[in-house]
Formats: sequence, C-alpha cells, structure tokens
Amino acid sequence: MEEKIRTAVQDALAHEGAGAAAFVVERPGEAAHGDYTTNAAMVAAKQLGQNPRELADSLARRIQDALGADVERVSVAGPGFINITLSNAAVGFAIAEADAQGEAWGKGSALSGQRVSFEYSNPNAFKEMHVGHLMGTIVGEALSRLLENAGAKIIRDTFGGDVGPNVAKALWALKKDGVTEPDSAKQIGEAYAAGSKAYEDDAAAHEQIDALNQDIYAGNDAALMELWQKGREVSMRAFRHLWQRLGTKFDYELFDSDTGESGKRLVGDGLKKGIFKESDGAIIYDGEEKGVHTMVFITSHGTPTYEAKDLGLAFLREEKIPNDRVIIVTGNEQTGRFKTVLAALGELAPNVAAKTEHVATGFLRLTSGKMSSREGNVITGEDIMNDLVARASEKNPDPLIAEPVAVGALKFMVLRQAPGQDIVFDPGKSLSLEGDSGPYLQYALVRAAKLLSYSSEDAGGGEAPREPYAVERVILHYPEVAARAARELAPNLLASYLLELASAWNAFYASEQVLGSPEEEYKLRVARAFANTMANGLHALGIPAPERM
Repeated sequence: MEEKIRTAVQDALAHEGAGAAAFVVERPGEAAHGDYTTNAAMVAAKQLGQNPRELADSLARRIQDALGADVERVSVAGPGFINITLSNAAVGFAIAEADAQGEAWGKGSALSGQRVSFEYSNPNAFKEMHVGHLMGTIVGEALSRLLENAGAKIIRDTFGGDVGPNVAKALWALKKDGVTEPDSAKQIGEAYAAGSKAYEDDAAAHEQIDALNQDIYAGNDAALMELWQKGREVSMRAFRHLWQRLGTKFDYELFDSDTGESGKRLVGDGLKKGIFKESDGAIIYDGEEKGVHTMVFITSHGTPTYEAKDLGLAFLREEKIPNDRVIIVTGNEQTGRFKTVLAALGELAPNVAAKTEHVATGFLRLTSGKMSSREGNVITGEDIMNDLVARASEKNPDPLIAEPVAVGALKFMVLRQAPGQDIVFDPGKSLSLEGDSGPYLQYALVRAAKLLSYSSEDAGGGEAPREPYAVERVILHYPEVAARAARELAPNLLASYLLELASAWNAFYASEQVLGSPEEEYKLRVARAFANTMANGLHALGIPAPERM
C-alpha cells in the first residue's frame, strides 16, 4: 500500500510541475492522524514558490481521486502535511493477506537477484568469545536475515585471527605449562591472559613471544604448528557451539592465516605503485591526505598487520564468494581502521571497495564493569548466555523454553538500539514480560497461538466490525517496516515496530471476546494475521519463537 500511495503522490506532484521533488511517505507520529502521511506539499512548495497549505489541498484532492476506494479520507494538517486514512475495505484486505500468506507475509523482492556477502562475529582463536563478539553476531545475523527477507541471496562468513601476537602469547603459556593437548576454550583463554601479562612484565618472555610469533608465521616447527592447529580447533568448537545457540551458521570460516601472505603481496604491489610508503622499516598507508588514519600494513619484522590481512581477505572473498555487495559488521572501535582499509582498497581495487561497507556496533556494558581478556577477567558470551538461561529457568525450568527465552531477551536488548549505539544490559529487565523486552514479544505470540488452538474450523460469526481494530492498522505496515529496516540496515526499526504490534495485540486480547462472539470468524482472522506478522518479524530479527511460556 505504501508504494501505491507513493505512486499517487508522485503523479500528483508531476501534474503540478514538481515531479522531481524528493518527498517521504511514512506513518504519522500519532494514529489519530491516519495510516500514512507525506511532506510532499511542503517540499514541492519551495520549488514552485507556492503556499504549501494551498498546494497540499490541491495534491490531496488528486491523491484521493487516484486511490479511490482504498482511502477513507485524505486531509491536510499543520503547515501542509497530507494525512491519508485507509478505508475499512483496504485494511480488511491487508489483514486477509497477512492471514493467507503465512510465512510469505512481509517478504519483499527489492533485492531479488543480489548476492550479499556478510562478515560478522569475527572472534579470534586462542581467546574466548566475549560480549563484543556477541554484539556483532546478533546484529550481523539480524541484518543478514532482513536483507534475505528483501529477496537477497545471503552468504555468511566470519573472519578470525589465528596468527599474530595474541596467538603467540597463548601458545607461549601453553608450552611453558607443558600443555600439548588443550581441551577447552577456557584453558586457552587463561593461557592468553598469562602470556599477555608475561609479555608486559618480563623482558625475556617478551623476546620469546616475539620469536614465537615469527615461528608461527614461518610454519616450520612441526610440534608448534600441531599445538597451534589443536588450539585453533578447540577455540572454533566453542565458537560454533555459541553460534548454534544464537541461531547463526556460517557458510565460510576464514582466518588470518588464509590472507596474511596474499595481504603482504598486495601491499608489496601497492608499494611499487606508490600507494604505500616505507617508514622506519615498516610499510604504511599515509592516509592523512585522504582524510583517514595513517596505519602500518607490514611491520618492521616483515609480518602483515590486521589491515594487510583485511586486504587479502577482500581478494580471497572475490575468489571464493562471488557477490554484488559486501557488508562487514564490527565494533565501532574499528570504524577508523576500516576507513583506512577501504581507502587503501579503493586504490588497489576500486570496484571491490565501492561495493564494500562497514556497519559498526556499539559496546554492551554490564554492571560488573570493564572487561579485558588481556587481564583474564573477561566476561564471555557463554557466561552471559548461561546466566540468562539460569534466570529464565527460575520461571520455567524446561530448557526448551528457558533457552529461547534467554536468547530472545539478549537479542532484543541489542537490536532495539540503533547499530553503533552503546547498550547497558540489565539481565532482569531483559527477561521481563511487562514490555520492552524480547520475552514480551514472545509471550504475545504464545497468547495468540493458544487462542487459535481453541478455535474450530467451523467457527461461527462472520460479521466484520464497523471499524478496524487498532491492531489491524499496525499489522498492515509490517511489509514496509521490514523493507525499510533492510534498506537502512536498521534492525531497531523492526524491533520498535514489533513492540508496538505486541502492545496493540495485548490490548485487543484484553478487551475483545473472540471465541463465541458475533465476529468470531473475523477476529480469528485478525489473530492469525497477528501471529503470522509477529512470527515473521521475530524470525527476521533472529529471535526464536517458543511454542509455550
């Protein structure tokens, strides 16, 4: 319906001689103002030199005529807003679609035919996955699903560090303790913390770890590389377990070791072309003239930095994962670094850089304070999940319920904020059934499913209400909200919409008798439309929908 209205507005503007005006069609801030509103008159009035209110009156008449039976009224408000209220028949038709289309309700085709490569989560081997990686996993999964909902073919990959100083620190400590068979991510994380402390406090250890780092890159020490391989697999098993709990599965797991050498070659080629410069034995990208940071790409020891490995990854991805678009999700502390990487990539491979974009996530802060894997007091992703499951189990000990409720609680608290914004995570509030939480949405869906389970196929009472219920006017907007969330890479838009939807449903559920009412058949259609909308919306955000709570 939004697209139909947009076309009517466009045609009305063209008739007035302002067909190029950039207007918006959106939901009004207040339901009393109708189902849609547009600023077309105020935008076009500036171009035409007309009074916006008078132009709005003219546009409103043309829009009313173009939409015909789909609208109840088109009115002008304030300085020239045009408000559009749909007819009862149009609302009823949208609800019938939401009911009949089931899982297909709200799916779009704007990105049909596009292949989009998503990189996210990106935990480093030889460390435990911490809350920052949880943020990236949750946001990346939601964004990939939203674009998938808009018709794109999604290829998911994660890129983790498995060589470099952090790995050398962990392996140094494991070797020092005589460990040849690491058996848990916790053991490896403790080794990393011990190695990091030794690197800072002990000059001899510092030198040994630097030498070990060189040996890992060289790959000639068979025993060392066997320990490295075992340690990496232990880390990856832990990561895969947590990804599974969060509903994420990657098509590709890529590593620094896959891209280090190619990254060095690319930087070397760029050095010959004048893209990079030598500085004190290192190779740098001088970004100051391009408005980005100057960064080292090859160290004075001849080893590639993360930035060089990112260049290697861009070319590896082109080889392994043909795509039309690349979206990389990381914490916002890496925003400046990615600007430099993309600037350098733009000089090496302009077409690849042009289709690559970086989405930043904020920090998830806990009441326990700051975390540092270097100091060994990191709060891991598993810690948070296990704590939430334990809290959810206090209300329902069934793990088939407690686990999805905990996942929903965590994901919603992350996704309700715009990407890039920091989040203060309160475990108690995240599990509340009173509103503004994942379980609140899940419980609304469970209520609807329970109501529908009591209905029979021969439900009587086919009368429709004289006016649509408030929840119907929320349901009809789902396709456009999902499309906008995908277009703007903003899952918070859909999260906010689902809160509004749940609230409208709960008000309907509390005030309306459904079974046995004169309008039973119609109300059941509304209930099914709501259930489809909520289920599809939760799925698009990666939030599980438990069958009972």
